[in-house]
Amino acid sequence: MALIVQKFGGTSVKDRNRIFNVARIVANTRNAGNDVVVVVSAQGDTTDDLIAKAAEITGDPSHREMDMLLAAGEEISIALLAMALQEIGVSAVSLTGWQAGFVTDRSYSKARIKRLDTERVESELARNRVVVVAGFQGLNRSDDITTLGRGGSDTSAVALAAALHADRCQIFTDVEGVFTADPRKIPKATKLQEITFDEMLELASLGAQVLNNRSVELAKKYGVELEVLSSINPVPGTIVKEETKVEGMLIKGVAKDDNVAVISIKGVPDVPGMSFKVFSLLAQRNINVDIILQSSGTAGNKDLVFTVPLTDAESAVSVLENHKGRFGGGEISVDKTGAKVSVVGAGMQSHPGVASTMFEALAGQNINIRMISTSEIKISVIIDKADADRAVSAIHDAFIQ
Repeated sequence: MALIVQKFGGTSVKDRNRIFNVARIVANTRNAGNDVVVVVSAQGDTTDDLIAKAAEITGDPSHREMDMLLAAGEEISIALLAMALQEIGVSAVSLTGWQAGFVTDRSYSKARIKRLDTERVESELARNRVVVVAGFQGLNRSDDITTLGRGGSDTSAVALAAALHADRCQIFTDVEGVFTADPRKIPKATKLQEITFDEMLELASLGAQVLNNRSVELAKKYGVELEVLSSINPVPGTIVKEETKVEGMLIKGVAKDDNVAVISIKGVPDVPGMSFKVFSLLAQRNINVDIILQSSGTAGNKDLVFTVPLTDAESAVSVLENHKGRFGGGEISVDKTGAKVSVVGAGMQSHPGVASTMFEALAGQNINIRMISTSEIKISVIIDKADADRAVSAIHDAFIQ
């Protein structure tokens, strides 16, 4: 008997028919002789609807109260799915995040899992029940409800799989696996049979929306083998694991991220410690910084240019303006018109010319590059947002025939 953790996203449980479809998938897995833990997200557009309800009340809701509100979405999903399982003859019980043992830090809306106490989940499994857990949520040391941020249900599922030593963690989505690009926009995109944790982490971090990057980090850390597959079309998906046997593929994917803002700080004194003062301010606010450029500077000063998530842009500018005296910076500006386009693949470590091919594809479309960032397995560029879809198509055609 194996232990399988299955996660279903909001589109997979968006209405009655989809809920019963999920119930049948879970029932089939259980009837094959497996113990099953299911993690679900809020139905369809429920989270957006709840955010809109908050906006009807205030333009500046506290993060604590937003977590209290948004957690309701997953609670609806778990109750309905548990009912559907019971309706088709499967013994099931629904648990909120805190009932399932998720203990988090106090960062409302972006909480991190500090500890996972699986005693209740294991007790329910021992009673031969399917355990349906609310993803995306937990409880902090003040007994306040917290949420894990975007993609938090993926993170919940992988954390449970790691803590329970599950044999596999299956992530069900509305696509059939991990593709070389978004198949809804790039008709030539092909499905990958396998991909490494490192490659998947880069794709997830760079805008591919199949898996949340925090969930991939957890899976890699604890050796949880992931499978990404469709809840609608019952075909084999993509396996995400430490090493793959697929050779000869130079890159594994092309990703686009529109959630990018470019912040510039002019006239920062060119002395030791200034960069630390700038980026420590952002770190204290849990604002992630990605691409960083520093000019050589003139007259004892330098310019700092870096990217942050678009959703954090105003907070980043505000904290920098309020503490400008600490780093002696001049004008601070933000540009929200850019997008990040990236190629990812472990194969580029041993194949020269990847950057050349990518830049040639962009030049052929007359697309200007604003910023460039590289690592061993990825190359990212910041370009105009209006050019992003065209860039992804051109780069994909250049590498994947």
